[in-house]
Amino acid sequence: MLVVSLGGSPSAKSRSNGLLEYARRRLELRGVEVISYQVRDFHAEDLLHANFASLQVRQFIEQVSRADGLLVATPVYKASFSGALKTLLDLLPERALQHKVALPIASGGTPAHMLAVDYALKPVLAALKAQEVLQGVFADDSQIQYLEECVRLVPDLEQRLNESLDQLLAALARRPKPIDPQLLNDRLVNARWSI
Repeated sequence: MLVVSLGGSPSAKSRSNGLLEYARRRLELRGVEVISYQVRDFHAEDLLHANFASLQVRQFIEQVSRADGLLVATPVYKASFSGALKTLLDLLPERALQHKVALPIASGGTPAHMLAVDYALKPVLAALKAQEVLQGVFADDSQIQYLEECVRLVPDLEQRLNESLDQLLAALARRPKPIDPQLLNDRLVNARWSI
């Protein structure tokens, strides 16, 4: 299984990136290959001018097309997700998440922003035709603490995030696999039909 993780914070050290890093480690311990991207990895000009010829953008689109799932984390600013993240998601083709499972994660300064996941981020993932957009995880900034090189989550948040990652793994496992067109053709040609 391959999952692309996408961090929407322009800051190198942010709570949403801490959540994403925690999720990446948990998934890798369960045998999932995770390829990580951050919005700050892309040249601002490529994002703002929708430069589809950019090598970074092409690689990102290719990795998303190969992935089974997408893990997206963002800080919440003014009751919405990161504008840089929206700009990057806008570069994906219309059906980029078709046959894929998406798990949105967000952090914000107050619990009043928790609806940003449902009313801002999830509709964008659905518009990209995600097969399944899982219940998102919202974390209040006070629930996340940095300790040197690692992040510590309060027990309630850690439990909710672990449960969401378990749901992601279950959704990935039950996801129907596309049939190779050549195999389908061979089956149809070689089928024994009777009436």
